[in-house]
Amino acid sequence: MDLGVSEDHFSRPVGLFLASDIQQLRQAIEECKQEILELPEHSDRQKDAVVRLIHLRLKLQELNDPLEDEPNLRILLEHRFYKEKSKSVKHLCDKCSTFIWGLIQTWYTCTGCSYRCHSKCLNLITKPCVRSKVSHQAEYELSICPEAGLDSQDYRCAECRTPISLRSVPSEARQCDYTGQYYCISCHWNDIAVIPARAIHNWDFEPHKVSRCSMRYLALMLGRPVLKLREINPLLFNYVEELVEIRKLRQDILLMKPYFITCKEAMEARLLLQLQDRQHFVENDDMYSLQDLLDISSGRLGCSLTEIHTTFAKHIKLDCERCQAKGFVCELCKEGDILFPFDSHTSVCQDCAAVFHRDCYYDNSTSCPRCTRLNLRKQVQNPGEEP
Repeated sequence: MDLGVSEDHFSRPVGLFLASDIQQLRQAIEECKQEILELPEHSDRQKDAVVRLIHLRLKLQELNDPLEDEPNLRILLEHRFYKEKSKSVKHLCDKCSTFIWGLIQTWYTCTGCSYRCHSKCLNLITKPCVRSKVSHQAEYELSICPEAGLDSQDYRCAECRTPISLRSVPSEARQCDYTGQYYCISCHWNDIAVIPARAIHNWDFEPHKVSRCSMRYLALMLGRPVLKLREINPLLFNYVEELVEIRKLRQDILLMKPYFITCKEAMEARLLLQLQDRQHFVENDDMYSLQDLLDISSGRLGCSLTEIHTTFAKHIKLDCERCQAKGFVCELCKEGDILFPFDSHTSVCQDCAAVFHRDCYYDNSTSCPRCTRLNLRKQVQNPGEEP
């Protein structure tokens, strides 16, 4: 029986990593290439020689792009580049559009915008970090694909100014559906993203092709509540029922918030932290992020917000005696259960925040009883002032 002991499994393959400097490696590569040409085509020996050639070339690239003495942090054009430790993941360099071989090449990632590139490409970067734009000017282009034409760009890439043409000569022109501008193939990789203008004006969430820069910007802006729908497109609430439901739930949560910030049990249970991923929901009811609109369209937000609304209402109306004590009795009919401003069958006085049954409030021909009482008390305390 052949146990394989006749083979040498531990010695280095001939020509593999024996060369110690660049000149010797180049000579070994040439010898290996010649050997491949002389060996029988498709033979095992030729395949082994090809593998050996690949290793020799990778070793040569390692010597040309050494891993040692590279700083862990590089700051360029507002990018904060950190040296990556991963060796097995394969990415494309955002500068030269070639593969990053983590096993033998040093590479960096910007913590702000996730821009990736080889160490040797760092000093060639001309694109500033997109996060700086998000920090200083967090707003969307709200016109749908605002194209001006290639002539307005002087037939050059909108980003790197490389000559481009729709006829692919000298380089293909690719349009970004977000900016409406044209880019070269190095700045536009046919990435796709949901376009905010299409979502707001058409309720259209179909992804469209965008440039690399636009893709990063949209990714960073995704969760930012910068869309005031009632100003941008108020008619949307007439056609999208889910938006009306979400707005009502958000208004109710804002009415519940004062109960929680004065309730010890609610603070200890950290109930409001259930909305920590959408902090703007406990601050206002009219600002939306693109992620909110995506989740409304898919139905996810309606389900999760309804569940949170139920939990909040249960604490106030059933679980907590302190919160229950802050309820109202309808002073118009003086009947029924304790009322809260977020109940669906109630109305709230805009002046004193008293809560009434909706039917009682709209049938009432006199003024609000609580407002009348407060005005009388104020007159008694300050008899010289007009009511």
